Amino acid sequence: MKLILQGREIGAPELVLIRSLIRENPGWSRFRLSRELCQRWDWRNGAGRIKDMASRTLLGRLEKEGHIELPPLRPTPHGLGHPARVVPMEWDRQEMECPLKEVSPLQIAEVSRDRTQRRQVAAALAQFHYLGFGSAVGENLQYTVRGADGRLLACLVFGSAAWKCQDRDCFIGWTPEQRRRHLERVASNSRFLILPWVRVPHLASHVLGVVLRQISKDWQAKYGHGIDLVETFVERDRFRGTAYRAANWVRAGQTTGRTRQDRDHRIQAPIKDVYLYPLGRQFRQHLCQ
Repeated sequence: MKLILQGREIGAPELVLIRSLIRENPGWSRFRLSRELCQRWDWRNGAGRIKDMASRTLLGRLEKEGHIELPPLRPTPHGLGHPARVVPMEWDRQEMECPLKEVSPLQIAEVSRDRTQRRQVAAALAQFHYLGFGSAVGENLQYTVRGADGRLLACLVFGSAAWKCQDRDCFIGWTPEQRRRHLERVASNSRFLILPWVRVPHLASHVLGVVLRQISKDWQAKYGHGIDLVETFVERDRFRGTAYRAANWVRAGQTTGRTRQDRDHRIQAPIKDVYLYPLGRQFRQHLCQ
């Protein structure tokens, strides 16, 4: 038996190791187990940090499919695997309706390592985005967009790409093995919120353009590798994808109405348009190596 989970090939030797760690250390938590597994495999990202979240996801999949039995879940301190409760904030809701030049120059910052600003992003998404916040796990970047006066106008979250997406994969032209090796070089724009009282024409497409020019460098600085392609999924019954099209994203197709967790073809989800943005002319060469 061989499985591909989180980009790793899992066969009999790997299962023997995991089962022995569980059997020989009955007092370990899932957190302790996942970190030990990363150490044994020397499983790290390009910046040298162990891939703890990927390890926990892999262990959860193995348990769900009946290959192992993990220790019971334990309460975990905030920041060690479970997101802290999002605390609602008070907002300056004064209507802002003006040309883009009146709020410029914009202050666009990557804030995923700034606790105070992360909390503001989480609160804004929880209160005003139709999908809520949902926490940011695995590799991710978070951006705030502020006007020249420092007032928050918008925020964006980028995270790990979907494991499979037929139209994206056809657009890239990679094989399953190439996807397994290089999926970390694709990022997903999972949230984009302009606060509801902000009505500034062309703000969304302008922000996307600025962020996309710096995102690969920001990813490199945090995780030790850049990215070559960004994807997003736009619910076609809710939105027209106007900002993405204005920012020159390519509509590559649409989803089939399944979620990334739907491995049994049972979960019905809204149909979404698939938009892609290559970050360089050689993106296919990099992703199809």
